Amino acid sequence: MKADYKELIQEYKETVRILKDEVAELQDAGKSKDSAFKRTTQKLENALNDLDKSNEEIEKLKNDLKAKQTIIT
Repeated sequence: MKADYKELIQEYKETVRILKDEVAELQDAGKSKDSAFKRTTQKLENALNDLDKSNEEIEKLKNDLKAKQTIIT
């Protein structure tokens, strides 16, 4: 009878150890995904800033071109 309890306790301990390992792996995966998300978000923000600057430059060049065309005509 005691052997049965000891065996059950050992099985329980092994199950707990396995579950702890799985939780640690899931936490690591979550941290990796969070880091990847932050990097991707930062890249997107940089791309949007570059796009805004490019659009401003395009508008400036259009206005300069219109001004030069007005002077010529």
